[in-house]
Amino acid sequence: MVAGSKRARGGSGRVKLDEVARKANVSTATVSRAFNEPDKVSEEVRQRVKDAARALNWIPNAAGRALASRRTHIAGAIIPTLDDEIFAHQISGMQTVFSERGFTLFLGCSNYDPDEGLRQAEAMLARGVEALAVVGENHPAELFDALNARGIPYVVTYSYSKLSPHPCIGFDNRAAFGRMTEHLLSLRHRRFAAIFQPDTNNDRVKDRLRGISEALAAAGLEIAAQDLLMGPSTLEFGAASFARLMAQPVDTRPTAIVCGNDNLALGALMAARESGLDAPRDFSITGFDDLAISSRFSPGLTTMKVDNQEIGILAANELLAVTAGRQEQAQSREVVPVLKIRESAGEARGH
Repeated sequence: MVAGSKRARGGSGRVKLDEVARKANVSTATVSRAFNEPDKVSEEVRQRVKDAARALNWIPNAAGRALASRRTHIAGAIIPTLDDEIFAHQISGMQTVFSERGFTLFLGCSNYDPDEGLRQAEAMLARGVEALAVVGENHPAELFDALNARGIPYVVTYSYSKLSPHPCIGFDNRAAFGRMTEHLLSLRHRRFAAIFQPDTNNDRVKDRLRGISEALAAAGLEIAAQDLLMGPSTLEFGAASFARLMAQPVDTRPTAIVCGNDNLALGALMAARESGLDAPRDFSITGFDDLAISSRFSPGLTTMKVDNQEIGILAANELLAVTAGRQEQAQSREVVPVLKIRESAGEARGH
């Protein structure tokens, strides 16, 4: 670096805020606002400042920004697993919105352990997160108490209930699976089974099972204990569970199988193909999530599509509305799943 350039940078060799301002043709105050209060700067000016900062390899000092504005511009999200694409889509939606507004998103994973989720939340609070999104309501009371005590806005995602004490951004799991069960009942099925992921520390799965039970009870039916199979959310468990159900006599085994997600249902369909059984001729089966492969599989899987990216976008917007002072607390928003009727579910045999 030439001596004159170094002197222009105060002898430190580091780019100064006023250099970014000159390159972007704005004031130093505008540069500061572009990073600390992006809502107060037009999109065109904000982009010009970012381009200038990038060209000069200038990165605003996070600690200095926090001290100057008493803001960290950090949001957090805690999801139960990194192995499921539905949560990746949700985080993608959040990331897009937060990034556009100058926020950094911290991500934590609870691995379906409420205590680990609490530890993740406490670590994020210690680092100054301004808002937090958590999946489901199955968290220790201490987590919500800590957020409320600090005045940190939060939302519960992938779940929705008008009776919830928390702001929810998601869908009614109970109603969704009640609707799916009613669809199978309309196809004259009377012998039901279910293949599900574990309900331990998972309020969404419990609500889904409740939705099935209530719809069946209204029709005077129920799932026999041996026909409710719960285990890992894998293709292998779906396949093994299907084989177990089909080992029963033809005239007593279930004709309709409700799966907790597409992964389990696809595993069952793979096992059916290997055993020479066909849906919907020999049985009907449904999933949930509408994974990319579900419409391309043969037979096409009857399932429900949830716009998980939209859940993330709505969650981020609600949290930002609170941090920006536009509303006192996040509001609940419902995202209604869409029933995708395909070839895997048809009328029960004999009808």
